[in-house]
Amino acid sequence: MGVTAPARTRLVEVVVPVHNEQRVLDASVRRLHAYLTGTFPYGFRVTIADNASTDATWEIATRLERELPHVRAVHLDAKGRGRALRRVWSASDADVVAYMDVDLSTGLDAFLPLVAPLLSGHSDLAIGTRLARNANVVRGPKRELISRAYNLLLRSAMGAGFSDAQCGFKAGRTEVVQALLPAVEDEEWFFDTELLLLAEGHGLRIHEVPVDWVDDPDSRVDIPRTALDDLRGMARVARRALRGAARLPVPPRVRAARLPRGMARQLSGFAVVGAVSTLAHLGLFVALRQVTPAVTANAVALFVAAVANTAANRRFTFGVTGRAGALRHQLEGGLAFAVGLLLSTGGLALLGRLLPGASATAEVVALVAANALATLARFVLLRVWVFNPRRANASGSTGTNASGSAGTTGSAGEVVR
Repeated sequence: MGVTAPARTRLVEVVVPVHNEQRVLDASVRRLHAYLTGTFPYGFRVTIADNASTDATWEIATRLERELPHVRAVHLDAKGRGRALRRVWSASDADVVAYMDVDLSTGLDAFLPLVAPLLSGHSDLAIGTRLARNANVVRGPKRELISRAYNLLLRSAMGAGFSDAQCGFKAGRTEVVQALLPAVEDEEWFFDTELLLLAEGHGLRIHEVPVDWVDDPDSRVDIPRTALDDLRGMARVARRALRGAARLPVPPRVRAARLPRGMARQLSGFAVVGAVSTLAHLGLFVALRQVTPAVTANAVALFVAAVANTAANRRFTFGVTGRAGALRHQLEGGLAFAVGLLLSTGGLALLGRLLPGASATAEVVALVAANALATLARFVLLRVWVFNPRRANASGSTGTNASGSAGTTGSAGEVVR
């Protein structure tokens, strides 16, 4: 007597966003479909989301929809991975929604561990991570450097707790994702990061799964443009946090640990100032790099950005106004400049040793990585030493808050009336 297979009572929708992927689409979807049919213990639907392809991608997608059960095709007239995911996820009736890159760079054996905590209700979102110790990753040094620099910047400047924002292997409980989507503004590559930052801001659980990942040599991502868009996205998210965005109707999961008094507001202000000064530093570096060596261009650009950064943090992050102590603050903030200069110069030197004749893009990536490390040191230095109100109290001076009214200071950056 044969054994009856267990009924598949839960549904997982896997979105494969594509743009001009006629070369790999057919083989990848058939491979994914065969894997899910043969090994996945839950109901599934594979949705090919074609966003404005101009080659034969849509024709291939519709043929796969006709030939394979549980496969459907959706067409969008505009490009953007985030736009494609928003379109499908917002209308999904599945229990869990997920997506993976069409090249299937991530090993499919990680898919069940990815969605299982979501189906059980243990977690709210899940991501594959290429940066865990037991992940097995094959990719070139340039992509490795870019990925680590980006995620380090997220952790240091934005306080992110997740390790790999851009791995194309993610899932979420549908009710949670649909509650978050209205507040996610990006429609392209920053969509993932913004969704994760928003989830963390609401105290949701993000499960991480180490993955096996092999780089696709045919990747057509415009790295400089994507990096700039990501920095703009971080600045926008930080500004929204500073304004105190309204809470979304997502189920509460964990109570976030309380930050020291005043630090939440300071972190938001520091993130905005840091994102703007990073953009200014990189822009000035690129301009100066046309006429001076990389080390000189970096030193000048970093000095200008550091002076502006200290002045902006003095006013907007720590609420200190007026000229009193401004020169001392700049001189003491010079220590942060020295740390940043040491790290960025060392990063450029290491890049020159590892990749002689490196491109301007590689130099910018190295500076982003160095700035990410320096950012954490800068915040600690400014909060604990430069703008520590206890120093002002010890000298008998009064502080002036950001609104211009005087008062004695309590914990760092707060005024006690």
